[in-house]
Amino acid sequence: MNGAESLVRTLLAAGVDTCFANPGTSEMHFVAALDRIAGMRCVLGLFEGVVTGAADGYARMAGKPAATLLHCGPGLANGMANLHNARRAMVPMVNCVGDQATYHRPLDAPLTADTESWARGVSAWVRTARHAAEVGADAAVAVQAARTAPGQIATLILPSDTCWDEGGSVAAALPVPPPSPAAPAAVAAAARVLRSGESAMLILGGAALLAAPLADAARIAAATGARLRAQGANARIARGRGRPPIERIPYPVDAARAVLAGVRHLILVGAAAPVGFFAYPGKPGRLWPEDAQVHVLTRPEQDGPAALAALADLLEAPPSAPSLAEPVQPATGPVTPEHFACSLAALLPENAVVVDESITFGRALFPDTHAAAPHDWLQLTGGAIGDGLPLATGAAIGAPGRRVVTLQADGSALYTVQALWTQARERLDVTTVVFNNRKYAILLGELAAVGANPGRVALDLMDLANPALDWVRIAEGFGVPAARAETMAQFNDLFARSCATAGPFLIDLAT
Repeated sequence: MNGAESLVRTLLAAGVDTCFANPGTSEMHFVAALDRIAGMRCVLGLFEGVVTGAADGYARMAGKPAATLLHCGPGLANGMANLHNARRAMVPMVNCVGDQATYHRPLDAPLTADTESWARGVSAWVRTARHAAEVGADAAVAVQAARTAPGQIATLILPSDTCWDEGGSVAAALPVPPPSPAAPAAVAAAARVLRSGESAMLILGGAALLAAPLADAARIAAATGARLRAQGANARIARGRGRPPIERIPYPVDAARAVLAGVRHLILVGAAAPVGFFAYPGKPGRLWPEDAQVHVLTRPEQDGPAALAALADLLEAPPSAPSLAEPVQPATGPVTPEHFACSLAALLPENAVVVDESITFGRALFPDTHAAAPHDWLQLTGGAIGDGLPLATGAAIGAPGRRVVTLQADGSALYTVQALWTQARERLDVTTVVFNNRKYAILLGELAAVGANPGRVALDLMDLANPALDWVRIAEGFGVPAARAETMAQFNDLFARSCATAGPFLIDLAT
């Protein structure tokens, strides 16, 4: 058995059965092993940013890591923006990165790079294999590291000779420690704060935003009068009829400060204390009031759902009533964020997965879609745009049988548009809605936020209309059927038909 074969067999033994790949010469023995050994689903991405973003979406829905196969340091570098997003989402992932053979590396061939250093910025665990006999054991440790709470990126760098040399052996899956419990003192302290009568807000992140813990958080809020918010960007939120509606901390600094005004106590449950996305002249970076106290119920690596259940029981909070929002009717007329949200809430299929990289157009969509059928909502977590299409691709593979709906800004989509080809190749049930305003609208807002007075040169850098992009032809060129909608009636018809038809579809929505 060579090293590559031991790698594949060890990954399968540890429960990693999906590999998103963009291989090169250094990985050919791994590719050959994937061909010889049954059990691994191999998904080709045409760009490494698609590969890493898809592995992120897969992990969010499957609850376990996929492997990625990347070509040397530059291949890893191509995927790093979405590895940054995945690190912020705190998902499990195992990167397998090819490298120069150990004896060839001193020759400094063109693809030689400091791959380890590049990997460390986006990985919790990094190792370079030294011998074929160690590859299996290295892979087992990588999977263990990836599965360690709250979910981590593990990167295993594999020089070519460690893959083709004989002497490999399969390593058994290693035990994964469970999330550590919240300190009893932290639960008791949170209860005292919530009983004090002073204004308090629970801010949830991570696993605390799944359906059961969210219901416990709603119990606590109803019993104590505390406010409830999700942090600004989240890997996955359970939403829709029957689930407690929860709003997020807004992106704009002034809006976030207004939401947090008057709060005396912030209680963090797997979340970070809210700060501004960027610095702005004359505005604070910390968004909570200066006289507010910040309390940590659980850190991200701790068991937030169990802590919320314990806190609700300690407070003797009765079960909260389920959300009884009435179904809404699709909107008609011109395309606006409010009309779109109404139609999405009306037409979203049961148990769908919504991937949100809608950026500026989408800021009004989240609060107006609580009345939709039960669904999960996935967000861009690290701010590196170009995650939506890959994230949806991986989510569709990680949650088979569920319709994935991508809410996609046009400018961001162009970073990783190759993901459409993978959706067509894999026949994935993904409906992509491109909000086509033909500009980087968010950057126009940022120019205003920093007090700039843009002229023609600056405005041209935000313009995507010269020449105009034809999203129908772009999608069809990648093998995805597509159509354009310029009114809500047209959108409603296309969206309903796409959700009732197997395979991918793209709607070019004029906004």
